Amino acid sequence: MKRVWRISDAAHAQLFLHTHSAKPKTLICQLCAQTPPPPNPPFPPIINLFSDNWRNSNTRTREDICATISQLRDELIHNVDNGDEIARILEEKRESLFRSQSEGSGFLELLKQLRSCPPLALEVFNWRRKEADFSIPMTSEEYAKGITVAGRMRNVDLALELFTVASNKRIRTTSTYNALMGAYMFNGFAEKCQLLFRDLKRETNCCPTIVTYNILISVFGRLMLVDHMETTFREIEDSNLSPNLNTYNNLIAGYITAWMWDSMEKIYGILKAGNVKPDIRTHLLMLRGYAHSGNLEKMEEMYQLVKHHVDQNEIPLIRAMISSYCKSSDRNRITKIEALLTLIPENEYRPWLNVLLMKVYAQEDLLEEMENSIKEAFEHNTSVTTVGVMRCIISSYFRSNAVDKLAEFVKRAECAGWRICRSLYHCKMVMYASQKRLVEMERVLGEMENLNMERTKKTLWILYNAYLTCGQKYKVGQVMGLMYKHGHGCPLGAFPS
Repeated sequence: MKRVWRISDAAHAQLFLHTHSAKPKTLICQLCAQTPPPPNPPFPPIINLFSDNWRNSNTRTREDICATISQLRDELIHNVDNGDEIARILEEKRESLFRSQSEGSGFLELLKQLRSCPPLALEVFNWRRKEADFSIPMTSEEYAKGITVAGRMRNVDLALELFTVASNKRIRTTSTYNALMGAYMFNGFAEKCQLLFRDLKRETNCCPTIVTYNILISVFGRLMLVDHMETTFREIEDSNLSPNLNTYNNLIAGYITAWMWDSMEKIYGILKAGNVKPDIRTHLLMLRGYAHSGNLEKMEEMYQLVKHHVDQNEIPLIRAMISSYCKSSDRNRITKIEALLTLIPENEYRPWLNVLLMKVYAQEDLLEEMENSIKEAFEHNTSVTTVGVMRCIISSYFRSNAVDKLAEFVKRAECAGWRICRSLYHCKMVMYASQKRLVEMERVLGEMENLNMERTKKTLWILYNAYLTCGQKYKVGQVMGLMYKHGHGCPLGAFPS
């Protein structure tokens, strides 16, 4: 049964004028081709909000739609924890927003603006599904949006269910295929994504688009299947499709994942030289690539292009840059690291970065900064499990001649479950011996025995040199006896010729 639409006299007048315009095609095309409306049009929703020719509408119309949808979005987000209120708001807007347009542009824009809040977007979509039973049927684009939302919620079963429903209603399109492929990609189901692509290629009513191939390139890139990724790119050319910016960005991302820096730069060069120009996502990808590859010069150049955005929104990239500086030999790396650290909030603690900073401070003999990092690690129950980092810390204490601080660190490291190595105790022994604190040096031997660490040749050599330096001839003789006993031989010059 056809629905009867009630339109005011003013709206009738507008429609009448468009009906008699030159070369009319459809009602929606006529509405989109209209001259600018007079101030305060009586029914802006009819003319401005529900055009099924969204992309061809003028800038003012798009801004009006986005503004109207933004108000609704804010109202829904404000009541995000109140399901009944959300349903009431949507019910209130039903006639003026959802049921007054044939292609769902207002609804699609709402889901787009709720992208950062998938649970709320899914609730709105479920409301739309219920309404579709009593009002305008859902379109393939609306199902595609719903599949995308379900994928972002990691509900792959729901995404597949929506795809199946759309298929049963005979509105299965490339958009619904792309949405389900995207859901599979987002959730790591690469094989299912490829199988769905093959199903799409067998379809008679729809075919792959550049979006489809972009999804495949992203899937292969994440799996570091570079050959498959490059084959897919060649298939785009064979299909007479034109690569777009997302195509190149996905290729760059794939090469970064595979650590293929030359290929990454090659694609970036092609992008800059072609008609499709890099965007901020491209620059962010290149910044990440240069940071991971340790190319500080180009990393800093790229950082200057997107500095404002990175400082405000890209904490992971800031960490990547800090990591690159930590692994470099840049003379001013500490200054640059400290400047970047001020951009990271305190609640954004990462154990791996903490350990990396600990190591670089130790290498630079910045004892206070190193100990602050060590303290922070203890507070966050972070354990250091690599011998290399522990030896860097030991060496820094040794060069600073801070044996008491080293002894305190060793005690805390033992209790915290950090990697304990013999070098810790040998260093303590050497430092105590250099200060002629032989009693404390001998206590270290007891600590080693408690940890079932046997005395090695190096241990005995440390004792020999310590006693010899301090004139303890009797103990020198004892140590030499132990050396002979364990087959370590006798130090040269131990006996006068």
